[in-house]
Amino acid sequence: MAFANRIRTAMQQRREIRKLSAELAAFQSPAERAELDELIARHSTEETRLIRAILDQQDHERARMTQGIGGRRAA
Repeated sequence: MAFANRIRTAMQQRREIRKLSAELAAFQSPAERAELDELIARHSTEETRLIRAILDQQDHERARMTQGIGGRRAA
């Protein structure tokens, strides 16, 4: 039974992380991102570790999507 509870807990955490990731993805403009960064800066690194990791991943994905062949920016 303990194993089933751990699986349920892990699945719930994944759903919550996906939801948080979707909410954070809405902050796309430089002004929105600056506001979010300012809010995050008010909290400790430990408290914001997951949020920072999600934002870093989203930044990486956005940068990758704008890169053209050979690492050049797409027009």
